[in-house]
Amino acid sequence: MNHLIIFGAKYFLVLSIVIVAIFWLRLDSEGKKRFAIVAITGGLLALLLAKIGSRIITDPRPFVVGHFAPLIPHANDNGFPSDHALITSFLAFVVWPFSKRLSYTLLAVAFLVSLARVAAGVHHPVDILGSFVISAVAVIAANELWKRWAGRHPNAS
Repeated sequence: MNHLIIFGAKYFLVLSIVIVAIFWLRLDSEGKKRFAIVAITGGLLALLLAKIGSRIITDPRPFVVGHFAPLIPHANDNGFPSDHALITSFLAFVVWPFSKRLSYTLLAVAFLVSLARVAAGVHHPVDILGSFVISAVAVIAANELWKRWAGRHPNAS
């Protein structure tokens, strides 16, 4: 069981990246443009929000608080928010306007990655929840910016 947790905690996020890359390649040129702009804008916003969140919320990692060895080696730093949960949930939310079904699949992958990170002893559930909220807010804001820009520049989109 520990091997599955370790694999999921360390490498399962690659599955999300590969799925999203293939999905992006299959979009038409307009879809690729919108996806890229929302992903870049939302990604930068998510990173900014995560950085701010990590300054506001300090959450020592479970292995530090519980005095045990985590299943995967990890730095003794602030656990909030989880980078793995942030990336995987962000990708799932970026896909949402294009394919709800694929977005649900990617959210399931994000949940599995997050569960593995908690089971490995490197994150608390609040670190995961914070990442999901940050990525959702960033994608919603990026989509709203896209809609406003595209509405003002109908020939450019």
